[in-house]
Amino acid sequence: MTTLFREGAIDYPNPGIAWEIVERYGVTKMFTAPTALRMFMRYGESYPAAHDLTTLRVIACAGEPLNPEAWRWAQTHLAGDGKWGYVIDNWWQTELGGPALGTARSMAMRPGKVGVAVPGAEADVLDEDGKPVPHNVGGRLVLKRPFPCMLRTVWRDPARYERDWQYFPGYYVTGDVAMKDKDGYIAVQGRSDDVLNVAGHSIGTAEVESALVSHPAVAEAAAIGVPDALKGKTIKAFVQVRVDHVPSQALAATLIEHVRRELGPIATPSSLEFVASLPKTRSGKILRRFLKAKEAGVNAGDVSTMEG
Repeated sequence: MTTLFREGAIDYPNPGIAWEIVERYGVTKMFTAPTALRMFMRYGESYPAAHDLTTLRVIACAGEPLNPEAWRWAQTHLAGDGKWGYVIDNWWQTELGGPALGTARSMAMRPGKVGVAVPGAEADVLDEDGKPVPHNVGGRLVLKRPFPCMLRTVWRDPARYERDWQYFPGYYVTGDVAMKDKDGYIAVQGRSDDVLNVAGHSIGTAEVESALVSHPAVAEAAAIGVPDALKGKTIKAFVQVRVDHVPSQALAATLIEHVRRELGPIATPSSLEFVASLPKTRSGKILRRFLKAKEAGVNAGDVSTMEG
């Protein structure tokens, strides 16, 4: 098949360049990241509406958890609300060499859930004792046997991957936290080291970020834990607003209250900072580690994968 690549920022020289390309070349399938969909949301629906996108059959996402609001926006404004296309999610890692979880076009997409284990993969969610958790309860995402194309080693460091098989003997520990429903659909909530312990409650950064992005003023958000003498950690949020909104103290208070209503008092951010952009890797993952290091005033370590 013919594959089309574009070099450079996808919103340059204008925020509609992606849709110009789709219309000009009759693109049928698009692979992107949730962070790109949220960027398109920030600019509004007028840009995709100005172009003929009816050739688009599939828009596939990977790289970060695809929050329900971004899926609904893309499904409505890029896929014609299902009239001509479908937005699907999938999950994988560099170490795996290909998607291990996903939603096939023949399956119903469940917003906020990546899908089920693909043929060749066997996935589960375990508690800290290595036992499967009940449905809709968070735990560690694991693969129950080797994935057909996963890497055996990289950079001559086989011990790096051996450790991931030893945490729970016989399972590959992905480093992500997730929940699984009764039909096998899995919701990936983020990295295990991004789970915040606030006053004895475990809260995934993805939950807080998804709650923020569900507000019409928010384009993208990142949440980190900040050390607190009383609660252990409190939540700080970084927010990039959509183009038709202006950051203000009143908006910050509104967004914090919005999270409180969506998730409850425990998950309420103690502070919120507006930013022009969020630090990301070139593949679209938000570098929360960089935000945490900057907040603490320490070295962020290796940031060679961060986009320029």
